[in-house]
Amino acid sequence: MKRIAIIGGGISGLSAAFTLEKHRRAGLELGYSLFESSPRLGGVLLTEHVDGCLVEGGPDSFLTEKPWAAGLCREIGLADQLIDSNDHDRKTYILVKNQLVPMPDGLMFMVPTKMLPAIWSPLFSTRTKFRIMQEWFHSPRESSADESVASFVERHYGAEVVDRLADPLLSGVYGGQASKLSLRAVLPRFAEMEASHGSLGRAMISARRKASTPTGRPLFTSLKNGMQQMVEALVAHLPASTLHLNTPVLAIQPQDKRWLVSAGYSSDEFDAVIVSTSAQAAARLGLPEKLANSLDAIEHTSSVTVTLAYDVSVRKALPPGFGFLVPRSEGKRLLAATFVHNKFPHRAPEDRALFRCFLGGARDPAILNQSDDEILHIVRQELRQVLNLTAEPLFTRLYRWKDAMAQYNVGHIERIQAIEKICRELPALALAGNAYHGIGVPDCIRSGADAANHILNTLGVAPPE
Repeated sequence: MKRIAIIGGGISGLSAAFTLEKHRRAGLELGYSLFESSPRLGGVLLTEHVDGCLVEGGPDSFLTEKPWAAGLCREIGLADQLIDSNDHDRKTYILVKNQLVPMPDGLMFMVPTKMLPAIWSPLFSTRTKFRIMQEWFHSPRESSADESVASFVERHYGAEVVDRLADPLLSGVYGGQASKLSLRAVLPRFAEMEASHGSLGRAMISARRKASTPTGRPLFTSLKNGMQQMVEALVAHLPASTLHLNTPVLAIQPQDKRWLVSAGYSSDEFDAVIVSTSAQAAARLGLPEKLANSLDAIEHTSSVTVTLAYDVSVRKALPPGFGFLVPRSEGKRLLAATFVHNKFPHRAPEDRALFRCFLGGARDPAILNQSDDEILHIVRQELRQVLNLTAEPLFTRLYRWKDAMAQYNVGHIERIQAIEKICRELPALALAGNAYHGIGVPDCIRSGADAANHILNTLGVAPPE
């Protein structure tokens, strides 16, 4: 019987364990042990229920267009628990000179696909509006070299679109900077669209016309009882004997085509290892120096999420929509704020307003050095400046996520290819998590499943027919 160690009990590690468990139940002779250093499983997927409100400490949903999260939910019996975001009211604002300016109609991510709304929008200066019109006449351009998202967007639309759209959008998703993030790793479709059409606007419209039928799908999907519901359902499918909480792995060492895993106060041998921690945590496991150095070179940023609840008077005074993004040029520490009661109305009673605020990332790593009270003061002060919100919150919740977001900086794809080449030279070893091929929840789920299947193939263990 082959034995496999899984290091890290976030959603990637749980996905790997679930994949192995499916094969074990189907008759494959294998055993596995999952080691988690903390007292809980699920990593950043953390949900609390407070005063009738559903509070998410980490991600509150996942992108609908990526199928792996919804697919897993259906496999583990949560099909009837999947819910859609309230896209009927999906409006997002950009803070410009301390005023909330709605994103113009027809803006797909950061690409204007409708000329008149972009031209009439106060979001852009006259100079930028001319750049948006000129962009429709860009000739196809293909390049084999990677570049930053900022340089790419600036070439198409100018620096103002980088500041007011690209940078705040990517800060919200990656906690990173458009000037450092890799176009080919973060927005590969943009590189393809430039090569085929030149103009991103024309490419977007062409793709929309070629779609056989409009999907009408919501942008985001979540679960009725929060994202932690997925974790709890996954754990229920795994034998309790395979899960080892409060058990940090101190080192893993290759030994005669096997691995010696030192966890807690004991060591044990395994035929294969799946490492589903952050890349920097993986680098500290005693892996061969070349691999450890390559993993350590993947930057990570930290973040803080703050949830605040208010009464119905605040809810009535807020603008409609999902929330707002804050460009770096505004000089604030808030990166973004979500109006949770609008995005997912069932997250709060009708007499409550529920905010989720985001801080930190590459823009503000120092925020983690401040106390909870100091962070709450900053959030309330900036909400007062932006929304004239002076009321006392009914309750607050604050969550810190240290080194939780991998940065896909320029050259990321080549770095990952080099890391995977080194892994192939070692006994059965696979890496999973948000540091490699996608940062969202669906990507992490896919990475865990792929890592498990890769290990089975490497060990020469064929799944039963």
